[in-house]
Amino acid sequence: MTDSTDLATNLLSTAVALIIVLALAWVSLRALKRFQQGRAGSGAGSDELPQVMRSVGLGPRERLVTVRYRGRDYLLGVTAASINVIDSHAAQAQPHAGVDPS
Repeated sequence: MTDSTDLATNLLSTAVALIIVLALAWVSLRALKRFQQGRAGSGAGSDELPQVMRSVGLGPRERLVTVRYRGRDYLLGVTAASINVIDSHAAQAQPHAGVDPS
């Protein structure tokens, strides 16, 4: 009878330890996510962070990417070996959704 109670006690303590470890991992991941979101949101403004506007695949490792950075739009050619600026111009104001431009 002692062996079965020792086994039950060991299984119970292992289960409790696993639950504690999983809870700590979950809390740590939530805190890390919140911390990273807070750091990404802080800064001089939204113009300071590059924004990927569009991306078009041209091949398995080649893409055309439009990026907005500091009030300018950049068309980038992205390959496995390099990133090249193809064109750039001042960013245009985007019309609000649902507004008829005419």
